[in-house]
Amino acid sequence: MADSITDTRTDFWRRGIASISAGIVMVCVLISGGFVPARASEAQGEPLSTRSDTRAFTDETGRRVNVPPQVNRIVSLAPNLTEIVFALKQENHLAGDTDFCDYPPEAAQKPHVGGPVNPNLEEIVKLHPDLILATSINRRETVDALVRLGLPVYVTDPHSLDEMIASVERIGSVLGAEKSAAALAENLRARLADLDRRLAGAAPRRALFVVWTDPLSSIGRGTFVADALRHAGARSVVETDTEWPRISLEEIIHLQPEFLVFVSEHAGDTPGEIEALSSRPGWRDLDAIHQGKIVFVSEAIIRPVPRIVDVIEQLARGLHPEAFAALNAPSAYTQPAIKEACACAR
Repeated sequence: MADSITDTRTDFWRRGIASISAGIVMVCVLISGGFVPARASEAQGEPLSTRSDTRAFTDETGRRVNVPPQVNRIVSLAPNLTEIVFALKQENHLAGDTDFCDYPPEAAQKPHVGGPVNPNLEEIVKLHPDLILATSINRRETVDALVRLGLPVYVTDPHSLDEMIASVERIGSVLGAEKSAAALAENLRARLADLDRRLAGAAPRRALFVVWTDPLSSIGRGTFVADALRHAGARSVVETDTEWPRISLEEIIHLQPEFLVFVSEHAGDTPGEIEALSSRPGWRDLDAIHQGKIVFVSEAIIRPVPRIVDVIEQLARGLHPEAFAALNAPSAYTQPAIKEACACAR
């Protein structure tokens, strides 16, 4: 199988975070120029580092960050961070975000500072931020430049659901929203635990998560999406440590996954489009196509944000309806249904 899998040049996670729902695909060819964790001893710029009234934090890349006692103006450099700010009910303090911040809809109304990979530093400075939130999508050069300007930059780097929830708690502490963060984290952990109980003993569904159809790309076992699939009671048929592998359709025909999982903005979710896919060579040889075992999920599944748990719950229902049939009701922890609920073709 190793011969049929090669590392795709399209960094799906970065592209998804930048915005799929907006219909804009951002291809990050700057992998080598991406954010590289600084030494833990590196401090923030002098204007804050020399003040005695700042609060000191260590971000998720080991950098020391000195933050003002009160954070009144935040600039977010990634859509997932913008979502977390809103989830913590700190949107009134969000002074600006990126061109790709599209959820919730109010995020698009904030002043924009450009894209996550190459934001406009001048526009950031004009917003007079007390704190800048960044993540691994942002380049190290951008973070360093902002630090040289004396601006505090807190960088997150989650790689699993547990780490995403921990990031929410840490960001809450930095923003002075500990109570909101604690309540949100408790809710998310309880809902995931509820899913674990419901799916206990159920055999994981063998699934192909389709990142892209042409060329056919999927996910590796160590990715954020693979972790989401596991919580929904599935496992990827693609067994590789490569994060976003390109795989041959012939290999997938050999593996015959039970379910196909698509992000709706990638493959479409209309019967006509699925009919077209089923008529293509190779795809029509998949049992999952003929049996209608196709699941569409929101693009939230590729963003490390709290609403990913909504998608995981919906995906679990699509893959394991029997685990929910007894109660025929949502989990006690489930939030009201979101617009991007998954759709299942059976």
